[in-house]
Amino acid sequence: MRKMGPTKAETDALPPFAALTLERIEVPSTADALAAAIDALRSAGEAGFDTESKPTFKPGEVSSGPHVVQFALHDRAWLLQAGDPAHRAAIVALLEDPGVLKVGFGLSADRAQIRANLGATLRAVLDLDAVFRRRGYNSSMGARAAVGLTLGCNFRKSKAVTTSNWAMPRLTDAQKLYAANDAFAAYCVYRTLSLSAQERQALLPDS
Repeated sequence: MRKMGPTKAETDALPPFAALTLERIEVPSTADALAAAIDALRSAGEAGFDTESKPTFKPGEVSSGPHVVQFALHDRAWLLQAGDPAHRAAIVALLEDPGVLKVGFGLSADRAQIRANLGATLRAVLDLDAVFRRRGYNSSMGARAAVGLTLGCNFRKSKAVTTSNWAMPRLTDAQKLYAANDAFAAYCVYRTLSLSAQERQALLPDS
């Protein structure tokens, strides 16, 4: 029998997750700021990773996302917007860089969407759901349950922000907090798991 992660009721009873605040979140607005973000991520060699897309509501409508791609380290996060040509080039460079491990949850859908709409091939990507499956847990752990299990914290996500317009040229503060902490939570869980070199290699067939 496979192990189960904590229920929502169980995580609701835990202390809140220590999320990144706005001053720790950057949407690079200059070429220098963007270059500094890329340098920091490449120097770190690993980062929490996630994407956000404007939701589709009509039957048969195909998403044009991702519209935001986020990367997080232990103390900060960067949000890159695919609608900005400079940001888009940086997104592709980072996603295809085998020297930067991208760590997140439920990334199978992201791979196809990124290839179709950004023309990029994801390399060095570690799906934390696969880590938990390998360790005997149910098929899709997800960020909420994983944060509760590994960090003993309650990671809350706003449905209203989830379904907001991520293609807007200027993100709201609520969107910035939501996107950054999706990636940050993944990074925190990953660091807590302490994967062995053998386990990591088994989960990175494209590395």
